[in-house]
Amino acid sequence: MAFYDLSKQERVAVVANIHNDILQELKKPPVKKILAFFGDDDTYIRKSAYLSVGRIYNENETLRSKIIKMLVSLLEEDDFKIRQTVINAAGEIGKADFSIVQHIFDKGLFDHHHSPRNAVIGSIKKMGEVNPGPVLKWAAKYLQHKEAEIRREICHGIELRGRKYPQDILPMLKTLEHDKKARVRNTLVHVLGQIAYKKGCLETVVQDLKTWENKELVADALEEIIDVHHRYRDFSYYTQKQARQYIAGQKII
Repeated sequence: MAFYDLSKQERVAVVANIHNDILQELKKPPVKKILAFFGDDDTYIRKSAYLSVGRIYNENETLRSKIIKMLVSLLEEDDFKIRQTVINAAGEIGKADFSIVQHIFDKGLFDHHHSPRNAVIGSIKKMGEVNPGPVLKWAAKYLQHKEAEIRREICHGIELRGRKYPQDILPMLKTLEHDKKARVRNTLVHVLGQIAYKKGCLETVVQDLKTWENKELVADALEEIIDVHHRYRDFSYYTQKQARQYIAGQKII
């Protein structure tokens, strides 16, 4: 039976059992149950597992080195779901201590399967939101990577930090303004739209775009920003009309 087919009370019990099983196996290997949880077909079982690993890491200093060694070992497993869960677990740890898991992201970013790579993007988002300094510093070096998909993934990953603090990522985004790859360019335009609709963000983004050289890309970004104010009209600080009027008044292009 799938996780969300269970009653709320049953789900709480399952999560508690997963947490306890992981804790016991970390104290006394082998990690048979952990391996099964990390590779479970049910997304919510895997999520419960990586959240538990994060909590155990934070609450049990004596187990931290064992947890990191376990994650490094499981990152070699053939099952992409296990590697995906490893990266998500590392993301929970990286919210407070990125340096200890940085090497896991250095490897996960180049995984041959898209699911672990997507987990890297998701983890950059959640880590960057609460621990931006080291995460953004790490991300910046990959924005100029020779592989376009790496540049695109990092651009996407830093988006969430930019939704509240666009000034933190705009200098990083600007380094991509002349990127020739369509997927990178499209992601860049998308991210610029996503970081411009909350209170105070439109002004910050638009003023920064005034300094960009690629006016064609800027024009596309401004169109996306205006469109986002319609698509996210229930969450945007300005109406689409107000956003359009503000942009027009800046005479950027």
